[in-house]
Amino acid sequence: MSKQTIPLTPKRPVDVLFDKYAESHQNPTNKMVHWICVPLIVFSLLGLVWQIPFPHIGFLGSYNGFFNWASFLLAFSLYYYFTLSPVLFFLMIWVVGIMSYFIVKIEQAVGLGSGTAYGIYAAIFVAAWIGQFIGHKIEGKKPSFLDDVKFLLIGPIWLLHFICKKTGIKY
Repeated sequence: MSKQTIPLTPKRPVDVLFDKYAESHQNPTNKMVHWICVPLIVFSLLGLVWQIPFPHIGFLGSYNGFFNWASFLLAFSLYYYFTLSPVLFFLMIWVVGIMSYFIVKIEQAVGLGSGTAYGIYAAIFVAAWIGQFIGHKIEGKKPSFLDDVKFLLIGPIWLLHFICKKTGIKY
């Protein structure tokens, strides 16, 4: 009787990154903390960068208000997500679209670049990072990004991939 070997399909880069990220995210409490804190970190970072004054560029005309420093952050991040998984990229467009809506609402309420706006986003950012480090203290493992900074970008799509799995969407 001969052994038959089944050829293994190599893992996609996104799955390799998710496996590595998951190594320090096994504790259920830490996972729950990430479901709360990772979106808050993304939102607050986007909001903080959005507040940085952006120069008026003449050829943009009436579109000047739609382009800011956060546009570059989003372009870089979304391009990276696209290279990993077009489906997760598409889902992240929706996520940042919703976040952008709320950032604009805050901007309308307190003013773009106001101390209040910076305070709101900074408070969320700091509180969410404290939550993250508490989660990792409970986990007993250091955050993945301390080994490789790209894991700062992996957290948000790592959460989305669970939604994909739960709903049967192939990412």
